[in-house]
Amino acid sequence: MTARILIIEDEEPLTLLLRYNLEAEGYAVDSAVRGDEADLKLKENAPDLALIDWMLPGLSGIELIRRLRARPETQALPIIMLTARGEETERVRGLATGADDYIVKPFSVPELLARIRALLRRTKPERVAGVLEAGDIELDREKKRVARAGRDVSLGPTEFRLLEFLMENPGRVFSREQLLDRVWGRDVYIDERTVDVHVGRLRKALNRGRAVDPIRTVRGAGYALNDRFVKSP
Repeated sequence: MTARILIIEDEEPLTLLLRYNLEAEGYAVDSAVRGDEADLKLKENAPDLALIDWMLPGLSGIELIRRLRARPETQALPIIMLTARGEETERVRGLATGADDYIVKPFSVPELLARIRALLRRTKPERVAGVLEAGDIELDREKKRVARAGRDVSLGPTEFRLLEFLMENPGRVFSREQLLDRVWGRDVYIDERTVDVHVGRLRKALNRGRAVDPIRTVRGAGYALNDRFVKSP
């Protein structure tokens, strides 16, 4: 599962440019043009990183960052501030408010991409690691291969993404609705029971013989990668 980035920027041409380049790098991208709109989105579903413009309608970027840092669920959200304000005092103000990095417009897109990669490596290493491991399961993002106890496991694209997402968040329970949003995407309209079908296929592929089931079903809540399995020797 690639990192999700939220662009909060009211200049449409810049948003389109950033979206194109970020998606080309493999990131999942969402956007908002107003600070208050972004605040609501961030309350509902925090991304892995946010690009926030200083000057926004509805709510300024500085005030938005203050709010994000005051909330436990977004206190550690990686944030890069985008702004036309290049003076040292303004950069210091932006960083002091809670931005992790600061880039002045006009900027080099390759430089911004490099800063995003560096920030994610530091704050969300599981989002950029080439290989994920949990118990005796190994998932190779580059080669699109999964192995369990050294044995190759054949998975379809959806089961691969589902396992990848669960391995990125071991122990955390996700509802069917959350899994549909994070694995299938917001623009896909399918029945929540589809999740059960794909979880069943994933289990069948992973669990051979007496192998421990790594997926935990929480009645009335959803599914999780069993943290006991992850911690097993």
